[in-house]
Amino acid sequence: MMTDRRRSGLERWASLRGVTLEEAVARFPREAGIARFGESQEVADLMAFLVSPAARWMTGAALRVDGGEVQAV
Repeated sequence: MMTDRRRSGLERWASLRGVTLEEAVARFPREAGIARFGESQEVADLMAFLVSPAARWMTGAALRVDGGEVQAV
């Protein structure tokens, strides 16, 4: 998602590579190994699931909603 923190990071990323912010927005997802930036609705969908009866059996789970940006198991 394009948050203030993400924008700030992309500005630094762009500066280090000598590209514009717009170029960084286009290039970063590919170079980070993700298809695209997420959308707030995708996070909202997970939240809706977690507060629904369908998630009643879940306990202590850490769920990443980052499109695979962080490579973790």
